[in-house]
Amino acid sequence: MRIAALFAALATALLPALPGWAEVRIKDIATFEGVRENQLVGYGLVVGLNGTGDTLRNSPFTEKSIEAMLERLGVGNLSEDSIKTANTAAVMVTAMLPPFARRGSPIDVVVSSLGDASSLRGGTLIVTPLTGADGEVYAVAQGPIAVAGWAAQGQAASVVEGVPTVARIENGATVENEIEFELTSLRNIRLNLRNPDFTTAARVEEVIEARLGGNAARVLDPATVEIALGSADKLDVPGVLADVENLLVTPDSTAKVVIDARSGTIVIGANVRIARVAVSQGGLTVMVREDPQVSQPNPVTIGGTTVVVPRTSVEVEETETHFTILEGADVSLQRLVDALNAIGLTATQTISILQAIKAAGALHADLEII
Repeated sequence: MRIAALFAALATALLPALPGWAEVRIKDIATFEGVRENQLVGYGLVVGLNGTGDTLRNSPFTEKSIEAMLERLGVGNLSEDSIKTANTAAVMVTAMLPPFARRGSPIDVVVSSLGDASSLRGGTLIVTPLTGADGEVYAVAQGPIAVAGWAAQGQAASVVEGVPTVARIENGATVENEIEFELTSLRNIRLNLRNPDFTTAARVEEVIEARLGGNAARVLDPATVEIALGSADKLDVPGVLADVENLLVTPDSTAKVVIDARSGTIVIGANVRIARVAVSQGGLTVMVREDPQVSQPNPVTIGGTTVVVPRTSVEVEETETHFTILEGADVSLQRLVDALNAIGLTATQTISILQAIKAAGALHADLEII
């Protein structure tokens, strides 16, 4: 028996099927190796701003870029003090090149201010080449930008909504070069699981073999399943991949409790189990109140002064506590949540209890605090 299949058999024997488990498509939990986006980046200028562009004194690279652009357009050499514009801003342009993007295909771009421009609203991006990690130009961006945020200011006050120095251009770039990748030349392809797990990988292997035939897939590691495509001349590779990505599989996951202590958010996975424990939550509430009184001298008193007499009252209230028993390892997620809610806890108290249960060795799950 293969190692991955052994893990799957052990998981099936030791962990009962839970109502929270659902079948999902393979395309939703895995990606095909080589079928991916690529990051593009470029440096450009946004013109046409209504006085909200870069201050050339504080952004010398903007001034140099304006001079270089004008020289390329045939404008003669400019003296250092001849550029006084405030309608131009230096920006970084980023985009994602989709897999199998062909020449002429449009893609979206994001434009972000690089200098001290206060807003990019109303601007137009000038032709900007977008390069990949290898330094090659794969797309060219240009066009009017759309800003979601806005800013208004006067001499003594200002209001800013959103981020007016970041904008998007829908279909603002055109693909000029393609990344060479031929599906028909593949003899096998690998599935990369987004959440590596032996049990999930074994289940993916099982459903693929049931669909394509025996020995069509094999698990390489917890994150990778290799699919044998056979002879590419006789096989419809895109059709096979489309068939595989729509197969349904039940993914498995490790037991985990995730806590965001800042917001009080608690997420408990369906596989979380606890040993039989008794939990009590309570404490003291101390209330201190200051009620100072003012003592005034009589009107005819000579040399009398007003005196503030402090008066402090302290009240101590002890919260009544009760023990609640949390059941053993066969408890469902719903029963666990109901038991925690029965104690009447706040989010902060629940976090403290879960940490205490973990410290006692009764929480059979990973406790992750973010």
